[in-house]
Amino acid sequence: MARSLRGRRGGARLRAVALIGIDGSGKTTQAHRLAEALTAAGHAATYHRNAGGRRWLGRLAQRLGRPDAQRLVGRDGLLAVESVLRWLAIALALLSCLVTGRTAVMDRWSPCQYASIRAHGGQRWERLARAGYRIFPAPRVTILLSVDPAEAYRRIERRGTDHETMRWLTSAATAYRTLPEYPSFVVVDANGTPDEVSRRIRAHLTEWLPGDPPSSTGGPPGGTRPPSGGAGRGDPLPAQARP
Repeated sequence: MARSLRGRRGGARLRAVALIGIDGSGKTTQAHRLAEALTAAGHAATYHRNAGGRRWLGRLAQRLGRPDAQRLVGRDGLLAVESVLRWLAIALALLSCLVTGRTAVMDRWSPCQYASIRAHGGQRWERLARAGYRIFPAPRVTILLSVDPAEAYRRIERRGTDHETMRWLTSAATAYRTLPEYPSFVVVDANGTPDEVSRRIRAHLTEWLPGDPPSSTGGPPGGTRPPSGGAGRGDPLPAQARP
């Protein structure tokens, strides 16, 4: 499923790379690893988690006696809040890297919002979101971590910090494949172990990450590594990572 980047790179500096995909695809794990690997290879990189606040809203909803975020603020309210919060997160990430000159490793990007809108059935919001997100320059590489929804579901249940339904995960996976940007994505099979997925990602970034990745059997330098599926977000963030 992986697609070659030959002919696209042109030798330019890697200013930004984005990892996108459904929940449970391993975006957070791989974004941390990629920021760490780029920094180790001499390309100072910063991790940025461009979340839309859906998980936070879900926790707030439960505290207020509602089953989920959509029951708290409604579908349109959820999409509006999510779109605005993600826009602000991306804007701050880009501004930070513009000031510091570091490579931005984006854990989520605008297609995540478009896919969320489609999966929620709120297509009219997509036009508004695209108008707002259009000001952001596209990352040099956008990697779609493609995972079987059943495997994503198992990962989410294992980490135990939240819950997603198979129906939602399947709808979100379909939404990514139907985006008009899909042909420009580098699609990477994310069904394997974190090490296997990391190697697949590196295979598309050989201009900036030459050679084979180090084995993580003994753990990364400093002994910290977020586990697969995005758990461990409270752990120290490598490579100057920022929340």
